[in-house]
Amino acid sequence: MTATNWYVYLLCCADGTLYTGVTTDLVRRIRQHNGELSGGAKYTAYRRPVMLCWCEPAASRSEAQQREAAIKTLNRTQKEALYADH
Repeated sequence: MTATNWYVYLLCCADGTLYTGVTTDLVRRIRQHNGELSGGAKYTAYRRPVMLCWCEPAASRSEAQQREAAIKTLNRTQKEALYADH
């Protein structure tokens, strides 16, 4: 059984908003959010183009979703600090 790499990510949307998600394939997921492939979120469909501004690996889907939930509780300044440090 192969290990799956999970990622938590933040997208910077064209309207200046931030979107948080999880995936196993960052390139594919960003292409989906930008409408190049089907399957992007409704939220980003109206805020294109989007750009990856931060990501972090997670050991499992559960860990990625827990981190995503924690990030969603942060205010904008705190979220910006995540990618300002990188």
